[in-house]
Amino acid sequence: MSEGRIQKALSGFYYVDTGTEILTCRARGKFRREGISPLVGDRVSVRELGDGEGFVEAILPRRNAFIRPAVANIDQLVIIGSGAIPKTDPFLIDRVASIAALKQCDVIVLLNKCDLDNADQLYDIYCAAGFPTLRVSAETGEGLEELKDLISGKLSAFTGNSGVGKSSILNALEPDFALKVGEVSTALGRGRHTTRHVELFRLSCGAEIMDTPGFSSFEAEDLNLEWKQHLAESFIEFRPYLEDCRFVGCSHTKEKGCAVLEALRQGKIQKSRHQSYLRLYEELKPVQEWKERKK
Repeated sequence: MSEGRIQKALSGFYYVDTGTEILTCRARGKFRREGISPLVGDRVSVRELGDGEGFVEAILPRRNAFIRPAVANIDQLVIIGSGAIPKTDPFLIDRVASIAALKQCDVIVLLNKCDLDNADQLYDIYCAAGFPTLRVSAETGEGLEELKDLISGKLSAFTGNSGVGKSSILNALEPDFALKVGEVSTALGRGRHTTRHVELFRLSCGAEIMDTPGFSSFEAEDLNLEWKQHLAESFIEFRPYLEDCRFVGCSHTKEKGCAVLEALRQGKIQKSRHQSYLRLYEELKPVQEWKERKK
């Protein structure tokens, strides 16, 4: 028996790096019976069968885990946006950042294609919210050295709306990867999915990166009740004000004496961030009620 980490999962096979070799593994049937799936990033115990093959016998304790994309033990999410085509809706960034906060996962906001558009609005929003925010260009190389400093020595997952340049940034960071890059449809203003599975890459700068599918695949099906209960805390710039609301159980939506709304009025919280909070609050409300009725 040996230990390793899952580098890639594809078509029922798990590719486990033991430090000396990459084993092609199947998972024990007990995982399926228990409703558990090994994830890319998992530390696992494997039984070697010889000829580079093995079985995943056990999953070691996780720091965190996400359902879609199916990844585990992430230090930080690098959420990629753009002010150019395809232009990123702030709500998409806010939704993913909120999920990351629930998972005790740090967030970096990376604005690509700055050679085409500086994404000033997005930059101002996320700097003000307190996220490390960086402009880069996979085309010209601008900002890539600063990005290396932010990701070096950590396990990061790259995600963003399709066509925003996740694979292009990885290729710019490490040209030997030669990952497939999709074209952006000018008619639809969105990219074609080129990342079909999750895979962990090691960079020469000391970073480890998970390339993941786009936002349409980023969900948190098992988090709905917890997400509703802790939604306000998952907006990091709300946290200094949450204990100062006049009423216990304040929803921070319309109550008198709400410290969050007062901070919003004073410009200490960005309007678009609070709008995303309201949208998520309404989105999660019926899900919570359904789960509570089921108990």
